[in-house]
Amino acid sequence: MEGENGENKAEGSIQGYESLHRLLESNLKPELFKEVNRIILGLNCGSPLERITLPENATSLSSKFNFDIQAFSFKADKEMLREPRVVRVGLIQNSISLPKTAHYADQKKAIMDKIKPMIDAAGASGVNILCLQEAWMMPFAFCTREKKWCEFAEPVDGESTQFLQDLSRKYNMVIVSPILERDLKHGETIWNTAVVIGNHGNIIGIHRKNHIPRVGDFNESTYYMEGNTGHPVFETAYGKIAINICYGRHHPLNWMAFGLNGAEIVFNPSATVGELSEPMWPIEARNAAIANSYYVGSINRVGTETFPNPFTSGDGKPAHMDFGHFYGSSHFSGPDSSCTPSLSRYRDGLLISDLDLNLCRQIKDKWAFRMTARYEMYADLLKRYLESGFEPQVIVDPALGKPEHR
Repeated sequence: MEGENGENKAEGSIQGYESLHRLLESNLKPELFKEVNRIILGLNCGSPLERITLPENATSLSSKFNFDIQAFSFKADKEMLREPRVVRVGLIQNSISLPKTAHYADQKKAIMDKIKPMIDAAGASGVNILCLQEAWMMPFAFCTREKKWCEFAEPVDGESTQFLQDLSRKYNMVIVSPILERDLKHGETIWNTAVVIGNHGNIIGIHRKNHIPRVGDFNESTYYMEGNTGHPVFETAYGKIAINICYGRHHPLNWMAFGLNGAEIVFNPSATVGELSEPMWPIEARNAAIANSYYVGSINRVGTETFPNPFTSGDGKPAHMDFGHFYGSSHFSGPDSSCTPSLSRYRDGLLISDLDLNLCRQIKDKWAFRMTARYEMYADLLKRYLESGFEPQVIVDPALGKPEHR
């Protein structure tokens, strides 16, 4: 079972990649373990990812405030005409601190108090770009369909943004802050939005979630609808970044559009539960990084969030009071198919990686996915598909005795 603070309550429960890695290492011969590791995590420039040694003041914060901290390095081949373009990037996953019956202002403050030492550790480690989890400033209450949770919504320049702007200036850090947005200029409409804060504390821009789930307990369209910001790429002091919020990871064209607009790093801040999506989690982002020749940072919250009132979702299940377990497991994926081990399924954590952005172009040159993509062929199919008279291209076996077209 899982407590409100994300602590593991079940001895022997699955602990994520780190425990599996240790289990395999202790039970396999070295050469076989090396081969299994190559298949699970891939190779970066022909070698396993190297761990980074972080400064003591960062690791001491991890110990004091009980969050995991891991760090890895993605390299690129040395070039003759370009210097390495290494950016240090961080991902934060966290559980909720207070019961959902607590005053909303207290809940929000407790979350800020929880993640501040993690941001301080990122700053002490020299992180250039940091991304938080989806709707980090509140419980993920969109299963309940209760409108009272709309009180957590903020304008783009609201309390959460101001809190992070101070830290952004302090650490010269770009911060991606996914919030529940209230659009004061358009009838106080609510959106699921990522605010991109520049390293000088300025707001560079926003992106609103493109794809809204209607599956299981994810009743999000009760609160907000599909976004209207397209597929923006934000050119920051440290590189070109984009944000594919949560459910958008299930849509390959969404990933592709950020790549076509020039993204070098795409973040996927999420809130997803084990029963629904965990087998898909290590696959989709890694596929996107490979197919689009960019890095992906995947973030998922941690813990089981219990709400005061039971709810149902029209799926035949009895009324219940929680979404299920948010399984964390945040990780980075590289364009060369390499990926980091994931953070824990249960603990709050900060994952740091050095990303050499030169690898993006090197993989484009190697695999030539852009050159061989045949975009015009798919553009024609999509254009015809959107027309009311669309006819699928189906060739019927004459031996079936059916009409040629159906």
